[in-house]
Amino acid sequence: MTVIQPLRRSRPRLPAAERRRQIIDVTTRLIAERGFWGLSMQDVADGCGLTVPGLLHHVGSKDGLLLAVLDHRDEEDRRALEISLGGIPAAAVASPREICSALVRRNARQPEIVRLFAVLEAESLAPDHPAHDYFEERQRRTIETLAELLKGRAADPEGLALRIVALMDGLQIQWLRNPAEVDLVGAWEDAAAVLFAGAR
Repeated sequence: MTVIQPLRRSRPRLPAAERRRQIIDVTTRLIAERGFWGLSMQDVADGCGLTVPGLLHHVGSKDGLLLAVLDHRDEEDRRALEISLGGIPAAAVASPREICSALVRRNARQPEIVRLFAVLEAESLAPDHPAHDYFEERQRRTIETLAELLKGRAADPEGLALRIVALMDGLQIQWLRNPAEVDLVGAWEDAAAVLFAGAR
């Protein structure tokens, strides 16, 4: 008589930093596909070869996992933007338009990340969403930073900053819906020529 052994989950031991990166990558992909409310901790654990308790050991909770993903993406974007601007911190660059164009070019190379943020930003309009405060603060900080960079360059820096953010977000949604027909970078540059026309 043949005895069938139960399947054992393969859990190769990874250094903590490498495991955390793996968890963030798997979670990023799943949230982009399903949204936060459709995210299952079991699916994340399965994607990483972990048990759910093993996953929770690294991230603490589902909300903690979401915030870890968002913080990681912000840091990656900040670092990539600085590299694309020749190693100069974004705040030190003379042209706000150059900063925005660099961001759009980066986003055009990472549709999955843009989709992740678009899905989460829409979901987080609900006050009980765990990323509600994160996105509210992120939006406020983005507009304030842009407005500061536009001071002395535009008659209404706050209004222009708001329009820039609205344009970038709107173009990204159109591009995600129809990437074959919408050239995100080209559409941004065409619109930016009009948007920044009055700015020095």
